Amino acid sequence: MKKILIRSGMSPLDTFSADEIIKRNAIGNNVGNLIYAYSIFRNMTTDDVELFSDYYGQNPNDAERINETYDAYVFPLANAIRKSFIPTLQRYTALIERLTIPVYVIGLGMQFPYEPNISEKRPYDDDVKRFVKAVLDKSSILGLRGQITSDYLSYLGFKEGRDHQVIGCPSMYTFGNNINIRGLHLSESSSISVNMTPAADQKVLEFLDGLSHTFNHLHFVPQDIDELLLTYAGAPLIGASINSKLANYPNSLYSHVYKNGKVKYFLNAPTWIEHMKTVDLSIGTRLHGNVAPTLAGTPSITIPIDARMRELSEYHNFPRVSPEKINGNTRLEELIKKVDFRSVEKSHQKNYENFISFLAKNGIDHIYDRNTEGVKQPLEIKLESIQLKQPIGPITSCSSDEMRDRLEKGFEIMLSKSEKIKENFNKKIKDRDKTISSLRNKLKNQDGGITDESTPYVDFKKEIEEKDVFILKLKNDIEKKNMKIRNMESSRSWRITMPLRRFSKKISGTER
Repeated sequence: MKKILIRSGMSPLDTFSADEIIKRNAIGNNVGNLIYAYSIFRNMTTDDVELFSDYYGQNPNDAERINETYDAYVFPLANAIRKSFIPTLQRYTALIERLTIPVYVIGLGMQFPYEPNISEKRPYDDDVKRFVKAVLDKSSILGLRGQITSDYLSYLGFKEGRDHQVIGCPSMYTFGNNINIRGLHLSESSSISVNMTPAADQKVLEFLDGLSHTFNHLHFVPQDIDELLLTYAGAPLIGASINSKLANYPNSLYSHVYKNGKVKYFLNAPTWIEHMKTVDLSIGTRLHGNVAPTLAGTPSITIPIDARMRELSEYHNFPRVSPEKINGNTRLEELIKKVDFRSVEKSHQKNYENFISFLAKNGIDHIYDRNTEGVKQPLEIKLESIQLKQPIGPITSCSSDEMRDRLEKGFEIMLSKSEKIKENFNKKIKDRDKTISSLRNKLKNQDGGITDESTPYVDFKKEIEEKDVFILKLKNDIEKKNMKIRNMESSRSWRITMPLRRFSKKISGTER
């Protein structure tokens, strides 16, 4: 039996509960990651091949174990070329350099502004080069999510067609070349699925948020992990999506969709795709929020807000509307007239054949070309023996027993995460203090002329000032976190659940 390791936070065969997913961050901060990982698992699992999740392991010291255990390592990446992901990319590079088995990258993308300057020098250019070179030492060619990423790698010196090839997102080939979009007859009773991104323009958010007041059968499908915690336990953990200052976004239990139980947070790809078969229309600014319905044959409208979404929506020819086309007077009926819901079908066959050619260049075994409608594949047969977790709704729509359970687990998670955040900030401050102390010692050892602009003194002084500013920012951030915790501890829900927490501690023997 051939064994292949897949970069993913969880396997489709895992049945993690919502609180387990939060604790493990099994979705890599965004549940959309489960969609394209599911595609790889589904289409590379055969009677002779078994796939395993690496659970986002990225330790170079695991190289020897991986070489001995697995026959290949597959990386279905998303927007990995971004500043915040570079430390992770560096660790994966170090790991890949020590591997002796084939390594395949399927779906690498970047996160740039909507109209990026490709030739702009970026601080992580060398890190990306090293990663690409490491992968090319273990495989023939990298698969990229779109043309903008391809242009960027070409700028770095890698040749399109030889070193990298645009393949789109592997999630689009989950069921091979079988995409058939249904027709749409919109009415007030239509079932609408809405997805949103906090970074979207306010006019876009206002339009999408307003749909929940027009259509009674509407559900908001959040994707970020802080939204999962909000949905699961109502806990106000600070995050990109849960920001009380952001208007026209469902970021608290007071938001219209949360108050009325119109939220569905999916915990796995199969139930997400299956649910979308019951929906009449999906619309929003999330890529995989619209990939799931597309795979289900549901009409969708994508509103791309950055280069990452733009290159993918253009490559797959998603029905889309640019953010500039949306204003305070926009009506959904108008947007529907501007798009061709079947445009994605028209490009899919060509894209699919291109994707298959990429797999062939790397010699990757698969069943993508065996996806006949109605025929169950090996992974689907395995899934039949597993009870997948169903999507969860807001804590406000739960039974009293489930609400108590969620509150207790949710607050424990939030306090744990807040403590980790505080520890990380304190560590950063200590590291900065050491750096400043080292710089000051260097200053003392400078030979005269310290007021001369040409000496290193000015550079050291500037660096110290920058470090001081950074430390002040960190201290302010820590104080904000502490204030958030204090506000939570003084909240009504915290006081209500205090007896439950004490009871739990007594049971576990932790209360003294």
